Amino acid sequence: MSDEKIYQLALHLTNGLGSVLIRQLIAHFGSAQKIFQANLKSLTRVNGIGEATARIILQKEGIREAENELKKLASVDGKLLFYTDPEFPTRFKSLYDAPVLLYGKGNFNLNEGRFVGVVGTRKATEYGKNTCEQIVEGLAYKGVTIVSGLAYGIDIATHRACVKLRVPTLGAMATGIDLIYPSTHAKTAQEMQANGGILTEYPIGTKPDFMRFPARNRIIAGLSDAIIVVEAAEKGGALITAEYANNYNRDVFAVPGNLTNSYSTGCNQLIRTHKAQIFTGVDDLMEALSWLPDGAASTTPPPLPEHFTQAESAIVSLLRQKGEMQIDELAWESQIHLGKLSPLLLNLELQGYLRSLPGKKFALA
Repeated sequence: MSDEKIYQLALHLTNGLGSVLIRQLIAHFGSAQKIFQANLKSLTRVNGIGEATARIILQKEGIREAENELKKLASVDGKLLFYTDPEFPTRFKSLYDAPVLLYGKGNFNLNEGRFVGVVGTRKATEYGKNTCEQIVEGLAYKGVTIVSGLAYGIDIATHRACVKLRVPTLGAMATGIDLIYPSTHAKTAQEMQANGGILTEYPIGTKPDFMRFPARNRIIAGLSDAIIVVEAAEKGGALITAEYANNYNRDVFAVPGNLTNSYSTGCNQLIRTHKAQIFTGVDDLMEALSWLPDGAASTTPPPLPEHFTQAESAIVSLLRQKGEMQIDELAWESQIHLGKLSPLLLNLELQGYLRSLPGKKFALA
């Protein structure tokens, strides 16, 4: 880790310095290290830096905290992105209130491909959860990373659908990257890191505090090209995310819901007040963002698991091509005898790779 990275983190950890002041200091001095080498007079020349704030910087307490923080970060295999780094999200750079630093864990590129945020109520209905799965399935193989907040309800349903279908997904958190909240989602957060990961602006060890969750929502909105609100009550975090997205000039979509369902009130209200476009399917989003039609923007499907046998690979490859197939058709095209095919299909279904449909049909899960 470079010395400059220590000084960048030190700025982030210095009391009284928010993202706006940090950007102004960097613009004035050229680097984080030079800020801590400056004197009182030169610091107070920066707009917004009074004598009290300058003296806090000169105490250099942030440097000592940063050195300890980097040790903690290494112990959890985390990474650190400062806003001057090429890996930092370029989508953030035009946003006045974007974080200047992100902690992350996982395997991701925040500037490659398309990003769609999916948010909603913590008390999701089956309709809402099924809609999440349909959205993820519709965006699979289109070069899309799906962003959400790891919360109960719509968020975790979205992340789990992504893990299941091997769609890249990122979880924005209001805690340190070492503390998954709620803890029941820790397994999913771990699984996400193979193809995506988790992000936060908060130091290691930061515990849940509901005052931080609205700020977390601006990361979801800022990182996304578009936001889809699946279910939302009249008030709640999903509507805050939609508000941020509108302020950031992102496209906002809302899934219409039953007029008698309180968890559709927020979505219907967004549509009624023209703060969101109606979402009836992935094609709505593709058209609004001028993304290429279905299939034209597809990336190569992820490789099949190494433990698959030749027969299992043939079955999954066929279902990827055809969508759904009747068992006799599968047997004919795969050249696997029905007596051997049935137990193979059952095993793949038990592993969660495919699902059985009425009429002895099968499709990928």
